[in-house]
Amino acid sequence: METAHEVAIYIDRFHNLDLFHQGWYRMKISAAWEQDESRAPVSPARVAQYEATDIGAKRAFGFWKIDDVDNSFYTQPFRIKYARQDIYLSVMVSFYIPNSEDEGPATSSVILKFELLYVPTLGNRIETEDSDDTYVAPVHEFRIPYRALLGLHTYCPVHFDAFHPVLVDLTIHIVYLKAGVTKSSLKALEQGSCSKVYDIIKALLTSRELLLGEVKKISNALGKTLEDLEGTDLSLGKYESIHPTNLSLSSYTNGLHATPKCIGHLTGILQDLLETSDDAAQRLYTLSKEELLELLETVSNQLSLVWNGFLKFHRTNKIKILDYLHDIWDIDRKSEWSIWIVHSKIEIPHRYMQSVADSATLILQKEGGLMQCLLQINARSVQDMHIYANPSHVPVVLIEQHVMVVPQHGYSRDFLANAPDPKNNIVPPKLQGETLVGNRSGCENSGHILRAVIFVHGFQGHHLDLCLIRNQWLLRDPGAECLLSETNEDRTYGDFKEMGIRLASEVVSFLKSKLEKYSRHGGCKEMKLSFVGHSIGNIIIRSALSEPKLQPYLRNLYTYMSISGPHLGYWYSSNSLFNSGLWLMKRLKGLQCMHQLTFTDEQDPQNTFFYKLCELKTLENFKNIILVSSPQDGYVPYHSARIDLCPASSSDSSKKGQVFTEMLNNCLDQIRAPSSEERVFMRCDVSFDQSAQRRDLNTIVGRAAHVEFLENDMYARFIMWSFPEMFR
Repeated sequence: METAHEVAIYIDRFHNLDLFHQGWYRMKISAAWEQDESRAPVSPARVAQYEATDIGAKRAFGFWKIDDVDNSFYTQPFRIKYARQDIYLSVMVSFYIPNSEDEGPATSSVILKFELLYVPTLGNRIETEDSDDTYVAPVHEFRIPYRALLGLHTYCPVHFDAFHPVLVDLTIHIVYLKAGVTKSSLKALEQGSCSKVYDIIKALLTSRELLLGEVKKISNALGKTLEDLEGTDLSLGKYESIHPTNLSLSSYTNGLHATPKCIGHLTGILQDLLETSDDAAQRLYTLSKEELLELLETVSNQLSLVWNGFLKFHRTNKIKILDYLHDIWDIDRKSEWSIWIVHSKIEIPHRYMQSVADSATLILQKEGGLMQCLLQINARSVQDMHIYANPSHVPVVLIEQHVMVVPQHGYSRDFLANAPDPKNNIVPPKLQGETLVGNRSGCENSGHILRAVIFVHGFQGHHLDLCLIRNQWLLRDPGAECLLSETNEDRTYGDFKEMGIRLASEVVSFLKSKLEKYSRHGGCKEMKLSFVGHSIGNIIIRSALSEPKLQPYLRNLYTYMSISGPHLGYWYSSNSLFNSGLWLMKRLKGLQCMHQLTFTDEQDPQNTFFYKLCELKTLENFKNIILVSSPQDGYVPYHSARIDLCPASSSDSSKKGQVFTEMLNNCLDQIRAPSSEERVFMRCDVSFDQSAQRRDLNTIVGRAAHVEFLENDMYARFIMWSFPEMFR
């Protein structure tokens, strides 16, 4: 009585976000048992190339292959020439996971392994087969828990690693099937040894119900039926009492589109019911040997019939199925990743926000207390090993979210159509007038939405410092136009005012070029302008927003994400080592920005740069404001990154304490200014795992956590995928 778990992987698109090297690439896919190495190896069994390539593309792509030595599958090679490039592979490979008659259903998880192979481009060379200079770049692994091996349909993106940012769109479809009935298994039945038979039949019944249920959901969502199976009777006949069902493929669609739900959660409930139903199990054990074989044959035939029908249905509806499963995956991530996110509700006082000094303690308690639930929650879905390989190393995020009324935001179209100065109007000539679109109909829906995101590095930074956060944003919003600011690179020592002027000019130039491009492709009906800054890059952003050049764009501001930004300067910093370093830099190098950060640029603190910056309306036009901070960061004061009151300032009765409170309230007044629209204001405290870091000077002075924001994008993934509306 041999059975098999079939894992079908459909690979649709390979999207190059920002690979560092041009050349020939291909993916290698393999699967193996996670623990039970004594079982038969997992190997690719069949491949379906959905779309044949033409003659020109054939030279560019080559051919896929199966390696029987290491039981792996290689996609066709393809050439990467530039960033944001799409390669459509359109191939499905099925891995068979065989179970012998003595083993029954899987009791161990399976690891899916994706490797990216790379061959440098040498002249016009196109030979990629068996090359001696092939490099294995990154690896991305997923765990399929043994419960999920009974049945699963899911979207599963492959990202590889931060240094090889790509997005591979693929779906995974799993079923448990009977491979055949051997003479030895019949002999075992005759001798009365039925324990494995019961396990196999119960698992097949579970697989049948999961397959029927999910095929029904998918066909309903697409508004189509499996034509080859329409009208087929899929009941169990006289064995309906063993596992009652009224499913029939003829009733799989009622013309209405189903709303995507958390299929993984529903699947888990169904499996629990099937596996723990005492009544059904008792009825199964009362069957004779002949009835067991008859039931086994009925369930097996139905599984094969529906599975093959679904594979044919998938081939003709692959993109719609992928989109549907992607929507479900998107929803499920919020539930799955909530283990590392703590939500708190803290009311905003009228004039200042109370300190939450116990946040770090709460985060650490969350990290230790919920890890035991991890595998139980995700026991029936594909698990990303970037997260689940070492769960205790994953950053934990504490989120305070406030939704408040804000000033009335002007519409982007109002700005584009009615710019204040025609001479400096950023709208291209063909966009001026009553309509913003490039056609004559004046239909607003035919125009594009320009979603521009500006990333600004910190002190002595590089324009690529925020590329990991940029890539996460692009995964959320592939159509976003991103600018990694370079204008202040090697020039972050001087006056923040001058840095802001340079950034404003760079942003205006970037927006004009994008608007001109959009005007050639149907026009631009709306603009959403977002900013992301790290460290003092946030001060440069706020300084730029006060410049006249950016005033026409303030109505278009959408999301502001501040990563460890010293919004209230460096007053009340508790890091004595870092304070000593600041003092030395001011003394020895006389850096203007350091004087401004420490309020020594003027004798009267109310005349300092930071005090005046907090008076300017640099925050009130954003629809979403996200302040990311960490109590482990010793470079930027915790309260300054959070725009929050600190205990030292609240007990300071001097003019310094008064000025600090005025700065704090000036910032908060911008955030909570009254209006009929809503603004989302979030504080996100991140707790990084620093157990593997060396105890060196960087860790002692708090630089390690400050830089970790740039080197670890997991916290950004949690925030962006949990609040997608802010990033698209």
